[in-house]
Amino acid sequence: MKMKLFAAAVAALAAGGAYAQSSVTLYGVVDAGVEYANHQPGVTGSHDVVRLTSGNMSGSRWGLRGVEDLGGGLKGVFVLESGFNLDTGTSGQGGRLFGRQAFVGLQSQYGTLSLGRHQTPFYDFGLAFDPMAISSNYSITAQDSAFASRADNSIKYIGTFGGLTAALLYSTGANTPGGTATANAYQGVSGEVPGSYKTGREYSASLIYNGGPFSIGAVFDETNLGNPAVVGVNTASAKVQRASVAGTYAFGPAKIFGGYRYAHALQGAILPGSVPAGTSTAGGSAVNVSNLYWLGAGYQLTPALSLTGAAYYQDFRNTKADPWSFVVSTDYAFSKRTDAYFNVSYAKNKDGSTLGVSSIGPGSINSTGFGTTQGSYNQFGAVVGVRHKF
Repeated sequence: MKMKLFAAAVAALAAGGAYAQSSVTLYGVVDAGVEYANHQPGVTGSHDVVRLTSGNMSGSRWGLRGVEDLGGGLKGVFVLESGFNLDTGTSGQGGRLFGRQAFVGLQSQYGTLSLGRHQTPFYDFGLAFDPMAISSNYSITAQDSAFASRADNSIKYIGTFGGLTAALLYSTGANTPGGTATANAYQGVSGEVPGSYKTGREYSASLIYNGGPFSIGAVFDETNLGNPAVVGVNTASAKVQRASVAGTYAFGPAKIFGGYRYAHALQGAILPGSVPAGTSTAGGSAVNVSNLYWLGAGYQLTPALSLTGAAYYQDFRNTKADPWSFVVSTDYAFSKRTDAYFNVSYAKNKDGSTLGVSSIGPGSINSTGFGTTQGSYNQFGAVVGVRHKF
C-alpha cells in the first residue's frame, strides 16, 4: 500500500512538472474605425464614401501560441493565428481559418526553425522599418504589398545573436488558390506543381542589426509567379525580385525612419501598380523595374499621446506614373491594451497611376492601394477608430 501511494505521488509530481513546463496563450487584437475617402473607382456621380473598416492600425485577429520545454535548452513551439473582419465577422486572408500564421517548430539558443504558413522576412522587415509599422490601412503596404506578405508551404529560420537577427525562408508553393499572394499578378497559383518545381516558389533572407539608438537592415526576396493556366506566360521563370535597405535612429522621445526598396519583374511577371511605359493607357511596353523610397518620424508627446508622419514615393522606370503617398497618425493610449487613433492620408497620382490611400478597401489589387482610385486622380482619406489588444 505504501509503495502504491509513493508511486502515485511521484506520478502526480511528474505530471505537474511537465504541465508547468508547457503553456498555451490565447491572444488577439480587435480594431475598427470609420473611414472617409474620396475619388472611389467605378462609381457614377458622387465619388466619396463613408464606411466602417476593420483592422486599420492592426489587423483584427485571434491566435494561440504554445511552447513546451523539451529539456537541454530545446523547446517545441507553435502558432495558429486567425485574421477576421470585425465589421462583418468574416474570416480574412481569403477566408482561411488561420490565414495570418500557422506553423510548428523547434526553438533553441541557435534560433527557431518552423514549418507551415509564415510571415515572410519582408513582412518582419517592414514591421521594423516602416514608420507606420505596417498598419493595415495607410502605410507602406499601399505602395507594395510584399511588406505584408505571407508564404504557404514554407520553412522559416530566425535567430538572434547579440544585436544581429537573421531570417531565412523557403517555400515550395507560396500561394494557394483563394489566398492573397505576395504581389502575385496571377492569383490562384498553388505552387508544388508536379514537373514544375519553380511554380510558386519563394525564397527570402534578411539581416537586421539593433545597436542601442539605431538599427539597420537589409532583405531580399524572390517569388515565382508562373501560372500553367495562363497562355503566353513563361511558367518556368516569371518572377519578381525585391531587395530593400533601411534604418532607424531614436533620440529622446523621437525616432526617424528611412529606407529604399528595389523591385524587378522578370519573364512576363507584372509589378503591381505599374502602367505601360511611355503611355498612360494600354499599348506601351511593360514596366519591369521600380524604386520605392520612404522617410518618416515618430514622436512621443506624452506617455499616452504619440504622433507619426511618413512619406512614400515610387518611381516606375520609363514612365511618369510615379505616385506619392503621405500619412499622419495620432494615437492616444487609454491603457496598455486600449487606444484610439485618428489617421489621415493623401495619395498623389499622375499619368494614369491609380494609387489610393488604403490597402484594404474594395477593389484593391493584390492587397495594395493600386486600383482603389481612378487613374490620375488624387485621393484623400481619414479614419478614426479604437483598438483593443488581449
